[in-house]
Amino acid sequence: MESIKLKGTPKTPTVEFSSENGVLLLKGRSIPENSIEFYKPLINWTENYSASTPSKTVLNVQLEYFNTSSSKCLLDIFKKLERIDNPVTINWYYEEDDEDMLEAGEDYDAIIDITFKMIEVEEI
Repeated sequence: MESIKLKGTPKTPTVEFSSENGVLLLKGRSIPENSIEFYKPLINWTENYSASTPSKTVLNVQLEYFNTSSSKCLLDIFKKLERIDNPVTINWYYEEDDEDMLEAGEDYDAIIDITFKMIEVEEI
């Protein structure tokens, strides 16, 4: 299975989804013109990845901001990861003064049956 690497732009996040080591990354801003169009290949990749039963998966979410349409797409990715039988961890990074991003991570944690780790950082 091929990995996905996308360079971030001012409107889309950096994406590094590695099937080899089970480490996935979303970093930057997620305010694409069409969230569904941007995230559809990532959601499809995650579905195929989850079928390959990786031994361990870590998703590092280091978003400084995401819009409402991106939040639904993120939830779709999390739901695909939730189907994996082996351990999955989502490291949710948020800036120390960003209560909204912390709350967003806590909301996802309440919805999804995956281990969420809230990680406070000075700057993303």
